[in-house]
Amino acid sequence: MDEDVQQLEDQRGRLYQQLSAFGDFRLGTISEAHTRCGKMNCACADKSHPGHIRYLWSTTRKGKSLAQHLRLGPEMEQVRRQIEAGHRFQDWCEEIIETNEQICRLRPIPPIEDEQEMTALKKKLRRRFLLKRRKKSKG
Repeated sequence: MDEDVQQLEDQRGRLYQQLSAFGDFRLGTISEAHTRCGKMNCACADKSHPGHIRYLWSTTRKGKSLAQHLRLGPEMEQVRRQIEAGHRFQDWCEEIIETNEQICRLRPIPPIEDEQEMTALKKKLRRRFLLKRRKKSKG
């Protein structure tokens, strides 16, 4: 069992070393929107015309939507590459989480021999979770 934990810790160390290789990355998507400019003589004024194509990078941070218009060309290509790197980063995070969960499952639980220490620990944990429950019911 100690060998398994050691192998997983080595794997986790190798994963942590990969972080700097991601470079610039961002999360989100690039979408295409069709809009009308409102000029009377423009082709988009015709009902059969789909409208001008605009490209938009969008994402959500802390529950708030963010968006940025992109110019077709180098700007859009840069954002596309950054989003791809963001997807690789998310996959990397999932791999680290899974590795850490395996380590946590395999790591032995330290025994507590002293009965008073065990009672104090249980009391402390009950208090902690009771406080959390009270905060949730109030908020």
